[in-house]
Amino acid sequence: MTGPRHTVTSASTPRPSVTKRRDWFAPTLHGYRREWLGPDVLAGLAAGAVVVPQGMAYATIASLPVQIGLYSCMVPMLVYALLGGSRAMSVSTTSTIATLTATTLVSAGVAAGSDDAVRDLTTLTLLVGVILLLARLVRLGAIVENINKSTILGIQIGVGATVAVGQLPTLLGVDSNFTGHGFIRSINAVIEALPSVNVPTLVLSVCSIAVLLGLKRFAPRIPGPLIVVAAGILLVAFAGLQEAGVAVIAPVPQGLPMPSLPALDDVVDLIPGALAIAVMAFLESAAVARGIRAPGEKQIDSNQELLATSAASIAGSFFTALPAAGGFSQSAVNLSAGARSQLSTLVTVAFAVLVALFLGPVLSLMPEATLAAMVFVAVVGLIDVPALLRLRRVNRPDFWTAIATAVVGLTAGLLAAVAVGVALTLLLILTELSKVRVTVGERRGPVLAITVGGPLYTANVLETEQAVLAAVESAGGGTDRPSVVVLDLGRMATTSVTVLDTLADLDRELATQGVQLRIAAVPDAALLIARRTSWFSGLEAGGRAFDDVESGMR
Repeated sequence: MTGPRHTVTSASTPRPSVTKRRDWFAPTLHGYRREWLGPDVLAGLAAGAVVVPQGMAYATIASLPVQIGLYSCMVPMLVYALLGGSRAMSVSTTSTIATLTATTLVSAGVAAGSDDAVRDLTTLTLLVGVILLLARLVRLGAIVENINKSTILGIQIGVGATVAVGQLPTLLGVDSNFTGHGFIRSINAVIEALPSVNVPTLVLSVCSIAVLLGLKRFAPRIPGPLIVVAAGILLVAFAGLQEAGVAVIAPVPQGLPMPSLPALDDVVDLIPGALAIAVMAFLESAAVARGIRAPGEKQIDSNQELLATSAASIAGSFFTALPAAGGFSQSAVNLSAGARSQLSTLVTVAFAVLVALFLGPVLSLMPEATLAAMVFVAVVGLIDVPALLRLRRVNRPDFWTAIATAVVGLTAGLLAAVAVGVALTLLLILTELSKVRVTVGERRGPVLAITVGGPLYTANVLETEQAVLAAVESAGGGTDRPSVVVLDLGRMATTSVTVLDTLADLDRELATQGVQLRIAAVPDAALLIARRTSWFSGLEAGGRAFDDVESGMR
């Protein structure tokens, strides 16, 4: 058998470890060109015109002060810009994360809009960051990404429907907020609100939604959120909307967020929600980063994204920010405006800082219905019916996975939907791993080749043993029975004690039938482990382990 392969590095070739040490910090700024500065500045301003009002709107989903959404556009975005691998992804927060935040705070018994909610938000954001960091330390990036896209679609449908319905009372001008309490209670709140609709608020809401949808469809480069925010503020200032019963947001304080420490009172109650948020934050960020990556650009590294997203949440938690995640709409604006690197994000951060320092009194004139309209348009887009129909056409199990996850989200709650979605994904993975892939290959006289067409795990190794024995049995009896079986294990990238013990059992079982087992093409990583067992060492000593199938057939 050949030993482990080693790569020889010449003196003139940079060592990979040295390169990695250089590349982990601000990777998108390496090799920066002067001609990129103009596009990056314009893209950052364009993204800021979307992400700042949108972030303030998302804070209202969680029944938090709007300035927390503004703060979420500062430290988390800054940290991701310095650590993230996507040149154009904009990381603040998303409607999905804000909704799960609201659900988590409600489940923990925190009163909406209270000081406790802001205090526990700091703890929740820190928990999310720590969970993501732990996932990075044990390199779980690729494993987390195994969560089925149909599961994510189902969760997003549940989020979209729940939040959209939860915004209707505000759009109707009724003082009611059921965000975080679930789809059914929000429906009841809307029905109760219908007799007391405020007509000016309803008109403002309809017009805002129409403008947002129209610009998104026909003029996507124009920042719709900035347009409706400016229009709403001007109407309140000069058209007397407040006197007509149109509610405005609570006063927005001027200045930057002050550092604060997390409270530990409700940590245990916040952990389940933090786990769900961490999973969705990473999945959304990874999906956006890959979705906006141009062909030929550096591949997105899951573990690097875990590090960047975790650091963004950990740092943001000390400055009263929502958990961080990459948003598709703001990233799409950033990309379409010509962003060449994360310098555009640094411009967006500067934009948010200027807004916080100087525009607090102006922002305090913003109608609640304007923010609700932005949230409504954003979350309705999550109800992706064409994607659902595509799943139905292409793969029915994926379709029913999405439906089941969405139904759980609408009835039992969004945290339960994430848990069910992850459980369904693990079930599908275990089902796939347990499949037996045994193929009977070439036969030369008494020698029969059998190929194991996939990795061997605890979940499938016993059935694989039975399948090999059955293949030998069906190959013939009497004088036609094979006396040697060459087992091709070229797909067994790694192995375990359970797998090796089962293969040893297969060897003994075949020996009782007068059949010699030969092992061929074991990859280096699995070979290193196998050689630590007396069974495989004896196999090699007896000349029954080979580098390839052809050698074993001789």
